[in-house]
Amino acid sequence: MIDLYTWSTPNGRKVSIALEEMGLDYSVHPIDIMKDEQFEPSFLEISPNNKIPAIVDQETGTRMMESGAILLYLAKKSGQFIPAEGTKEYWQCIEWLMWQMGGFGPMLGQANHFLKFNPGKSEYAERRYADEAERLYDVLDQHLGKHEFVAGDYSIADMAIWPWCSRWQWQRIDIDEYENLKRWYTKIAARAAVVKGYSVPNPDEIPLP
Repeated sequence: MIDLYTWSTPNGRKVSIALEEMGLDYSVHPIDIMKDEQFEPSFLEISPNNKIPAIVDQETGTRMMESGAILLYLAKKSGQFIPAEGTKEYWQCIEWLMWQMGGFGPMLGQANHFLKFNPGKSEYAERRYADEAERLYDVLDQHLGKHEFVAGDYSIADMAIWPWCSRWQWQRIDIDEYENLKRWYTKIAARAAVVKGYSVPNPDEIPLP
């Protein structure tokens, strides 16, 4: 059994989607970040960086924070959605997972902050992060023009990237301008496990183009 500590954010949805895709038993513990529950001492014991998601694997006693690390752990545990270690596809999966963790997620998070939640506060910041969002979407779209999924078969790399794309409106992105990305996004959005995982811990509908 996996204890999942999460909230309805792109990073949280990565892990709930993965758990559904992998068919692993898990129990949900909502951490309402709007009420600062991520700063509760009991949660900080699991996630010292006071960020969701976090997990506790009751079978092994393993506690983990950081969504990318959790995806790797779950993929290795289940033996699913990650290519064979040492292959070209394996390293491509790791490469795109790191691309999401180091760029796509943080930059789109800033775009969400300034374009959705704080419009008018900083023209410079709005332009900077809107431009970077467009650049990153273009990088992904061009890659998906040559690949069905980002790293061979559907993998944890797709699960990491996709939830951030689900908020394209917040980032002032016109998804119709990214034909390859839109095809990929729509295909993943139709997966039953993605639909179910997207609503953890709060019911929500996946936005569709």
